[in-house]
Amino acid sequence: MGVTRNSKLDADYLVVGAGALGMAFVDSLIEYSDVDVVMVERRHRPGGHWLDSYPFVQLHQPSRFYGVNSTSLGQDRMEPDGVDPGFYERASGAEICGYYDDIMRHRFLASGRVRFFPMCDFLGDRRFRSRVTDQVTEVNVRSRVVDATYMASRVPATDPPPFETAEGVRCIPVGELTTLEDPAAGYVIVGGGKTALDAICWLLDRDTDPDKITWIRPRDTWVLNRAFFQPGQSRTFAGAVFQLEAIAASESVEEVYERLEADEVMLRTDRAVVPTMMKGATVSRRELEQLRRIANVVRLGHVERVTPDQIVLEHGSIPTTPNHLHVHCAASGLSDNPPRLIFTDDTITLQLVTRVGLTLSGGLQGFLESTGRTTEDKNALCPPTVMPHTP
Repeated sequence: MGVTRNSKLDADYLVVGAGALGMAFVDSLIEYSDVDVVMVERRHRPGGHWLDSYPFVQLHQPSRFYGVNSTSLGQDRMEPDGVDPGFYERASGAEICGYYDDIMRHRFLASGRVRFFPMCDFLGDRRFRSRVTDQVTEVNVRSRVVDATYMASRVPATDPPPFETAEGVRCIPVGELTTLEDPAAGYVIVGGGKTALDAICWLLDRDTDPDKITWIRPRDTWVLNRAFFQPGQSRTFAGAVFQLEAIAASESVEEVYERLEADEVMLRTDRAVVPTMMKGATVSRRELEQLRRIANVVRLGHVERVTPDQIVLEHGSIPTTPNHLHVHCAASGLSDNPPRLIFTDDTITLQLVTRVGLTLSGGLQGFLESTGRTTEDKNALCPPTVMPHTP
């Protein structure tokens, strides 16, 4: 290895991470204040976990609810067919990556007030190192260092399966479903969250026999009815009212969900099982009907290991074969880091500050930082919350 080169920069803000939170923060910060920003990202371009997502991923919410505040994502079109006819469009992963690339090139960099350093690792102490040249750069930060990675998501493409796989077992991350050359004897979907829902619907939409799909889900999940999340429609406002009324009228969390299910705001795939998970995923009625076609649902806890002839779980085992394809959908996904103080006198740790809106949260924190309020006032106005995991 050659001698490490060093350089120095001056900036008002050093932002570490160019995912959804970091991009939304910088967008609002440069919109409402005249500052100079250096952004550092370990990946090759902006977009965060979307760059590692499975090819058929889509937002679980209308595009209008995502992205940065200055520039709309999508064109506010209605879906003419598919799983959501009559609903507002939901961007694909590829569309989101292109959107963030466009924001970086034609808004941030074009402003002359943002400098972007991809393929770089943050070393701490206001320094970062290029993965390409090994050059270390020190930044003289006049205001704050911003950590936009604290809430980073974890996805199957970059997180190995949380169980052992023996030699001879076919196990792939969910994204590799699109590279299949021959059908499997059967598909074993491991996971109970949004990724597993998407994988099953993708297989069924390609005419996979539902009896050839085994769904291992350690926990059942409540899901939100996407019909109540359509911009500007009266049903969307009704959904918010239903939630408030259910909370006000109930004596327990369980009763809240019973009321919300009666109003069809909350849904579950199996009416005989009370879900213990709730991470904010949405489905349409058509998707729910698809998911209910899977009869072979395994509830024996988490998978511990897979051998060529059996899957060993916490509370039992089930048979499998070397010709079955085991699909890893079991990454943790949403961050479960505990909330911490967002603003200090020289740092900002970007976090969720609304119910589930990462991009709204990033934009709000960027705007608040631009107002010149004291650190104490900003923390009082913007306390962190956490991603939902349970009802």
